[in-house]
Amino acid sequence: MSRLHLKYGFVAEQDRLSSSADALSVTEPATGSKSRTKGNLYLIVASSIMGGRSRDATAMVADTIRREYYYDESAGIPICLQKAFRSADRRLRGREGHGAAPGSIGVALAVIRGGELYVATAGPVDAYLVRAARLLMPEHQPGAGLPAGDGLRVDVWRGDFAVGDSLLLVSRDLTEVVGTEELKNAVVTLHPQSAVEHLHHLFVASGGEGSDAVLAIESSEASAPRAENRLVPVAAAQESDARGMTALTGGAVASTMAGRAMGARETVGNAVASLSERVADLIPGRRRQYRRITPHVSQRESQRRAAVAFLAFLGVLLVLGLVVAFLPRGSETPVRRVNAGEAAFTSAQGLVQQALDDDLITDDPERALVLLRQAWEEVDSAGETGVPASRVAPLRDRIAGGLDRLYGTHRMAGTVLARIEGAGPHDPRDLVAGPDGAAYVLDRETRTVSRVDPVSGAAAVIVTAGDGSGEGIGTPMMLATGGPDLLIADIRGGLWRWRPSDEVGNGTLGPLIVAGDVEWGDDVVDIGTFLLAGEAEAYNLYVADPSSDQILRYQPTGDGSGFSAPTDYLAADTEDVSSFRQMYIDGDIYALTAESAVRHESGQRRDFELAPPPDGTDLRPGKDYRYFDGVGLRREGRLYVWDAEHGRLVVFEKETGAYVEQWIPAKGSPPLSDLRGIYVVQPETPPVPEDTEPVVAPPTVYWLTVDALIRAELVDAPDRPAASPSPGGPGVSPPPDDEPAASPERTRRPRRSPRPAP
Repeated sequence: MSRLHLKYGFVAEQDRLSSSADALSVTEPATGSKSRTKGNLYLIVASSIMGGRSRDATAMVADTIRREYYYDESAGIPICLQKAFRSADRRLRGREGHGAAPGSIGVALAVIRGGELYVATAGPVDAYLVRAARLLMPEHQPGAGLPAGDGLRVDVWRGDFAVGDSLLLVSRDLTEVVGTEELKNAVVTLHPQSAVEHLHHLFVASGGEGSDAVLAIESSEASAPRAENRLVPVAAAQESDARGMTALTGGAVASTMAGRAMGARETVGNAVASLSERVADLIPGRRRQYRRITPHVSQRESQRRAAVAFLAFLGVLLVLGLVVAFLPRGSETPVRRVNAGEAAFTSAQGLVQQALDDDLITDDPERALVLLRQAWEEVDSAGETGVPASRVAPLRDRIAGGLDRLYGTHRMAGTVLARIEGAGPHDPRDLVAGPDGAAYVLDRETRTVSRVDPVSGAAAVIVTAGDGSGEGIGTPMMLATGGPDLLIADIRGGLWRWRPSDEVGNGTLGPLIVAGDVEWGDDVVDIGTFLLAGEAEAYNLYVADPSSDQILRYQPTGDGSGFSAPTDYLAADTEDVSSFRQMYIDGDIYALTAESAVRHESGQRRDFELAPPPDGTDLRPGKDYRYFDGVGLRREGRLYVWDAEHGRLVVFEKETGAYVEQWIPAKGSPPLSDLRGIYVVQPETPPVPEDTEPVVAPPTVYWLTVDALIRAELVDAPDRPAASPSPGGPGVSPPPDDEPAASPERTRRPRRSPRPAP
């Protein structure tokens, strides 16, 4: 008869990460009744949020589940576990829940009773069963993380737990960093305590942070104590009757016969022994050896010398081990691998020489493109097969320079036009070109709108939350330009217009009435305007509203005091407006997405998309389009798109979406990173005589970052030192005390009003 012997291991509290808020609990009842009815409870509680409040919440969940499970005797193990989960969820949603976010806490537990195993999980945790060196996952439905509300469902899996099986309860963060293969190898080859310490070390070494709970349980066979046979005394009773006398007489006779037999056997044995001694005397033998006695002093001296020699041997081994471990060793790359890397590097050098040294970029650009792309692949192969990075990097830079020439990549020199300065924090979130040609910056943290002169960089605050009639304007959220007006949408869903009266930042602010029942929420993507034909001040208003899954079109009222009730601009209801990031309007409406752009004409979607940049397969794979702007009339000019993935400005034909060129900052110029807004200005071409070719001035791009407004002309510029800052910056005003905080940010930027289509 045998029973299971359970061994478990977990990382001690003092060895856990300080950023971890996880809790572990192991309960093995000491009383037999509890062990037979409830079994052993193994439990981990993991939190995806760091901090002391999360640590208190996980400790409370672990204590509640343990206490409720062992206290409840009303049903079987699965039902008791489900009730314990619900009790913990109710406490998390109550006052003592420490503000835990919904679904942020995961629970993995196991109950082992004899050979029975019960497993349940909820949230960002995993449970694995290791059997016959295979990593298995119990077939059950993991529940949502706690707190989960009234819809909490817990699926308890039941199975067998046999000799040689192991169970692993682990946080999902640790699983994703370490990997399931390492989990299996550690549990199969190591003691549970050593296994969890090894896994935790791998998690920390790989840069893991936060949740690090792991608990391993292993079963082995424990034999029951063996019952030994004991001698049982037999008592002989004597009888006093006549039959007893007969028995005694028979016993005496038997005793006499046994004595005679013993005597005969002894006589024969003596004879055989005598004969053996005589034969042994005839065999030649060695002289008797006497045992020598060594003094205790000599013995101790010998032992001491042996111990010193052994310790010296261990010291030599230790020194050799340290030398092997810490001295630099040569690369262990196989010879064939090194040869392949050198061959690829040499091939890349030859291809680069053909393309660049022979100036094929000018004479035969198509051939040069093929050669440089092949060279790029060879350089990648050389770097992967052992060629040092110090040799690969210069050659890679030469190839990249040649490909940039072929791909139409230019470098622009940006200068800081204005700094975001002033007391207190700032959060600039929008940038538009105003009706007077100045740059207007919206700052949500200071709840202001500022005007920046595009030439001198002089800045002035023109609108602060609370300005205007009545309750005043709320926290500004979005900007747009319509005719002679700067439109400002606030956090309350109100729309205001500011009309400049001079060139230094003075103007008038007034509300606009927007009719209709549609309320603008904080999910509005963008707003834009478009001048009506033949009008200088009347314009339509367009609002990209994901809640309505529409682009709402508002027409101006006759008295110019606001806009009438909205109508749907999009003819089809299949558009995913929530995927839009920005709008640009030139008679058609362009909507930017993360990968491309779509164009709508009179509400109908047209066959249009932005061509992928040619360097997407080598120099700059992937893209993430955030902001864009355009120049020119309807179906004329170009679109300028900011790619946040690579910090560049990509230029496309507005008519076809074809790729034209791309611009990146020159060395020493401000980078195109963490942009908060962008717009492009195309200077007007001066009139020239009929027979003279007009000179088109290069466009100028303005972009807004967290601390500066930057300007750059799109002309080729050499690398230069960092740009010097300008003296000015948008002013900052403290927000009113009675205004609510700004809503969470969405990626959006309103547009200025373009000229009417011809």
